[in-house]
Amino acid sequence: MFDLDRWREIFQSINKNRLRSVMSGFTVAFAILLFTLLFGIVSGLSNSFKGAFADDAQNAMFVRVWKTSKPYKGLQTGRKIQLKNKDYEYIAEEYSEKIQYKSSRIYKNFFIKYKNEANSYSVMAVNPDHQFLEKTIIDDGRYLNERDLNEKSKVIVIGRLIKEDLFGERPAIGKRVNVSGSSFLVIGIFSDDGGDNEERKAFIPLTTAQSMYGNNDYISQVALGYNPDLSLDKAIAFGNQMERDLRNKMNIHPDDQSALSVRNMAEANKGIGQFMGILYAIVILIGSGTLIAGIIGISNIMIFVIKERTKEFGIRKALGAKPSSIVGMVVQESVLITTIAGYLGLSLGTYILSLIGNSLEEDYFIKDPSVSPEIVFGATLVLISAGLIAGYIPAKRAANIKPIEALRAD
Repeated sequence: MFDLDRWREIFQSINKNRLRSVMSGFTVAFAILLFTLLFGIVSGLSNSFKGAFADDAQNAMFVRVWKTSKPYKGLQTGRKIQLKNKDYEYIAEEYSEKIQYKSSRIYKNFFIKYKNEANSYSVMAVNPDHQFLEKTIIDDGRYLNERDLNEKSKVIVIGRLIKEDLFGERPAIGKRVNVSGSSFLVIGIFSDDGGDNEERKAFIPLTTAQSMYGNNDYISQVALGYNPDLSLDKAIAFGNQMERDLRNKMNIHPDDQSALSVRNMAEANKGIGQFMGILYAIVILIGSGTLIAGIIGISNIMIFVIKERTKEFGIRKALGAKPSSIVGMVVQESVLITTIAGYLGLSLGTYILSLIGNSLEEDYFIKDPSVSPEIVFGATLVLISAGLIAGYIPAKRAANIKPIEALRAD
């Protein structure tokens, strides 16, 4: 129950010994301040890594080809490797259980014109699944679908900034634009978290591009999204197996990275996860060390305080006070000082992070350094535990002293 008299006594004790109370809380406040700053910076690094891959799905894989750099099976160096529809179909059929999304890609740069406005933009010919691989956000209209692909429709989905360049504030859906001399119907407007460059792109059906620009079955790249049920290790193994199979199928040297490579987001995610895990472990180790030092410091001060109040405790026991009441009073005082000091350190740390956040992003690529609610909740539990530990042990010893021995203490 709430004991008003006890709280009054605790505040009187704190007020009477201000310097001691400040010194008691300083080490804890400093420990929490350091802990907050370190966690905030590590969190900012994590945000930077996530932002670097913001425009791609976390389970994405990309099959890329170029020219051979090593001779193999009698074939010479410098042979150009070309992906075709049959390679895409082979991947889709051979690994169907391990693939969530799949799309071919063809890269083009075209002038897109509407009335008197025109500019050169990156145009990508893709399959409908590409929307999920690029994390494309449809703001208006729709994305490409299977019917567009089957009918080789002349339809186009343009980025938000292309729409602003060509149409301004006017609606774009349902309008026709000239793409390198051909008329395309605008069916969708999209945005992308990857930034301005991503929003100055446009997408058209893969089959349309193949029939209009070359009349062939060539593709530039294959993009996949592996099954999210796969662990990172299994996803990495899947990517390595697919790369080996494709090398064998296309007669490419096993070590020729120039001719064929598979960029697997699982590898990047695993590496980032391991790196961040090490950083968080270092922060926890440093923060725990400073917090333990704070607990030891406040414990020593509480021992000194209790020694000063030994006679007082003896009188209390002689008058009938229970040991538990003495322990409770000392522990409450310790918890109160520790909690207040800890939250001052936490608040100061959070404030400093908010002040330096922009400069850290500009100079050190540390984006939005902050402390999560889970960390705040954990810090609260640590503070309460620290206060209990710091106050309980010396209070327990003091409460067990016999009244006559306490009254004789100097």
